[in-house]
Amino acid sequence: MHFLLMYEVAADYLERRGQYRAEHLELAWQAVERGELLLAGALADPVDGAVLLFEGESAEVAEAFVARDPYVRNGLVTSWKVRPWTTVVGEHASTPVR
Repeated sequence: MHFLLMYEVAADYLERRGQYRAEHLELAWQAVERGELLLAGALADPVDGAVLLFEGESAEVAEAFVARDPYVRNGLVTSWKVRPWTTVVGEHASTPVR
């Protein structure tokens, strides 16, 4: 199953993210290596937030990431939500429909 983790960020996100970015990216790449995180990044205008695409049996994989993310722990992320995503088209679709 796929899950979208969506972040809303603080107004001063760009000014403050530098001090936490290395730790945040290390956490993300570790999730990639475990096969949990497929894609992640800020929206075209970073102050609009970020989206991370997880794959797993439940939303717990994304929620565990949130619990450890320094952006969340240090208030750069003001709110977040995890949404199940029914993927039906593409090589990695969880429920392919032709």
